[in-house]
This record gives sequence, C-alpha cells and structure tokens, in this order.
Amino acid sequence: MLERFFPDEYVDSAYGIPFEELYRKGYRGIIFDVDNTLVPHGAPADARSIGLFESLRAMGFSTCILSNNKEPRVAPFAGQVKSPYIFKGGKPSVKGYERAMEVMGTGRENTLFIGDQLFTDVWGARRTGLYSILTKPMDPHEEIQIVFKRYLEAVVLRAYKKQRQKPDV
Repeated sequence: MLERFFPDEYVDSAYGIPFEELYRKGYRGIIFDVDNTLVPHGAPADARSIGLFESLRAMGFSTCILSNNKEPRVAPFAGQVKSPYIFKGGKPSVKGYERAMEVMGTGRENTLFIGDQLFTDVWGARRTGLYSILTKPMDPHEEIQIVFKRYLEAVVLRAYKKQRQKPDV
C-alpha cells in the first residue's frame, strides 16, 4: 500500500543528480519543485540553482517549475533560472504535471520529476506515470503543516528503505 508513495530514486540533493546519465537514458524534460528542493523555503534563486538550469539547458533538457505556491513566489524564481513555470499546480493532481509536459513539449516516457515531498511531489509524479526523484529537504525549518506531513513521510521512507534492502528474487 505504501509503495504508491515510493520514489524511483531518493537522493541527498538535486545538485548531486547525474543529469548527463539521465539524458543518455532518453530523458528530455525535468519538472522541478522549488521550495526545499532547489532552495530553502521562500529563498530566491542563488548562483547554484541558476548554474544548474544553465547546465541543463546546455545538455539539451527542457525544464518547468511546478509549484503549489502562488505566482508572487514562483514567478521571480522561475525568471531568475529562466524556466517556464506553473504556480498553484495542484500537486498531487495529474493536471499540473501534464501542463508542465505540454509546456516543455515532452511526454511521460521522457520526463522526470524532482521534489522534496512524498505526498504531493512524488505521489503526483507517480500518478502521472513519471520517473520521480525525491530529494532530502534543504532546510529543516518548515511551515507547520509540512512538519506534520514529514512525520508521516518518515513512516513511508522507512518502508521504502526496508524494501530497497531486500535482495531481488
């Protein structure tokens, strides 16, 4: 039952993902969450996030920011990293992910999602049929409703890690 929330990969940071390898595997579009995935909650784009998006474009990736936040939060960040964006994305609804693929001109088979929350980011990506990469949150100081979700996420992550340790049969 908990498997529906399991990411395809779980990494420390979006900045340590081997994007060249993903490109060689045929991925061409990347949908990103912003807060606590690319920068701490509410922070503007920094040199590292701007550099990441520049390098992704140079590799040939299309990107789109998909956030449940309002436009005044998402638009400035997206402008700084020069990426299209969708605000009030309604994650985990499939609609926002589909709109992001439409914007990028990609499909389920060549798009992946990167975010820091299981019950919105990863679950929505899985429901859409996308490869999902969960990152550890960048900043432990979060809004209270997210703190409560993190306790539930810990249960799911324990099950995920336990399953990953089982040898394939």
